[in-house]
Amino acid sequence: METHSSDALVVGAGIAGLIAALKLAPAKVTVLCKTRLGKGAATDWAQGGIAAAIGKDDSPRLHAIDTQRAGAGISDREIVEILTRDAPARVEELLELGAAFDRTEAGELALGREAAHQRRRIVKAGGDATGHEILKTLIEAVRSHPSIEIVEEVTASDLIIDAGRAGGVYARDNATDAVIAFRAKAVVLATGGIGRLYRYTTNPMEATGDGIAMAARAGALLADMEFVQFHPTALAIGRDPMPLVTEAVRGEGATLVNDLGERFMLALHPDAELAPRDVVARAIFEQQQRGRTVGLDARTAIGAKFPQTFPTVFGFCVSAGIDPRVQNIPVAPAAHYHMGGIAVDEWGRTSIERLWACGETSATGVHGANRLASNSLLEALVYGSRVASDIANAHLSDRIPGSVKMPQRMRPRRASTTSAQALSDVRNVMYSNVGLVRHEASLLEALARIEDLTAEFGETGDLRNLLVVGRLITEAAIARRESRGSHHRSDYPQSDEAFAKRSFTRLRSVA
Repeated sequence: METHSSDALVVGAGIAGLIAALKLAPAKVTVLCKTRLGKGAATDWAQGGIAAAIGKDDSPRLHAIDTQRAGAGISDREIVEILTRDAPARVEELLELGAAFDRTEAGELALGREAAHQRRRIVKAGGDATGHEILKTLIEAVRSHPSIEIVEEVTASDLIIDAGRAGGVYARDNATDAVIAFRAKAVVLATGGIGRLYRYTTNPMEATGDGIAMAARAGALLADMEFVQFHPTALAIGRDPMPLVTEAVRGEGATLVNDLGERFMLALHPDAELAPRDVVARAIFEQQQRGRTVGLDARTAIGAKFPQTFPTVFGFCVSAGIDPRVQNIPVAPAAHYHMGGIAVDEWGRTSIERLWACGETSATGVHGANRLASNSLLEALVYGSRVASDIANAHLSDRIPGSVKMPQRMRPRRASTTSAQALSDVRNVMYSNVGLVRHEASLLEALARIEDLTAEFGETGDLRNLLVVGRLITEAAIARRESRGSHHRSDYPQSDEAFAKRSFTRLRSVA
């Protein structure tokens, strides 16, 4: 079996992984990328921006208040303070690397507003191409470091664990299916989210929960698994994944109306279309349950300025025959972000020695039950940086933990028509039963279906990790007998103070 060794191994090449790798240099760093570098990362698709209190009327304290409100009472206060305090410095670092953020005519950063923010604090690039600009900037910076090696088109499968310590990962070459051992003194999981688990998602198809599943199989502590955020306004044009219609469109005054012309959000929340994401997403979902369709009306608020203000969204619309300058944009909720993941502390340390996690695959506690808009890119920057700092200060021994031998479970991957149907089945059951509105009977039905699929397809391709993550999310949703943030139980529609805390769990058995 081919073996590679380095000082630090970063699994994932989105914003979190690349900033960690960049700040770990000049140590010898290996970055594993599931696709070609720059492809398959949710970062590249992020439209909204980075939240940072840099406006004259803003402060980290106000940013923290908004973050905690969106988190529905269970955000970790200390972690929130770290995030909001560090935000301006992380934006400044991107500027120093050459990121071309939008500016006003006076040359200052142009700040947008999004839902549940009490100030304009969203730093953007290209109107609605912020993630693409950041990823491009970080890729250029990482490629310039001779100590950073990028290994493309390999998929990590399992952690190498020795005496309770992480020593690398086993991975597969996507082209040959050969198993490769990547060994390191420090391992960072930055593998992104779980969107592929749901029938309707705004995430790339590569978002299959790999880091969470690998850590879970190794016995790591997990947190907040029940909290899955559905973006209210995915473009409903029959595509999979669904293109995103950034929240900034509503921030500029666009309104939601059903096919009867009713602006239904006015009666549901004082902030109407700028209510927290879970409120808006469920409102649209309830309209759909009544047989209504929903459109985003930007004709008056944005109108002729749409192509210049939101070029990415405009391109998606035009490709589907929709002109948002004169037509409503058809929208529907779609799985967008997972607040849960691998439990980490304020430095990104997991419960497994020498294993760190950052970005969406981690659960820092900052987002609570419902992430505040544009805090995701920020969290990846802040905690990717903190992980690198912690590793640099850890004074790890030269010995890399773990012996290398082919793990029994890494048999050749299987794919078939039946496994494709199984993938479709789990995505459908997760969206229907473990989606925007949940109920104990439907959750138990979903869990039973996941267990049946695991028995037959638990070692097959992407299903291997998706079934683990689906089970963990469903079990956590069953355990939380209340409604809070993104987690809504129709049989327990109110919040319960007994559940006003984060949830922690481990995988009960190895798949």
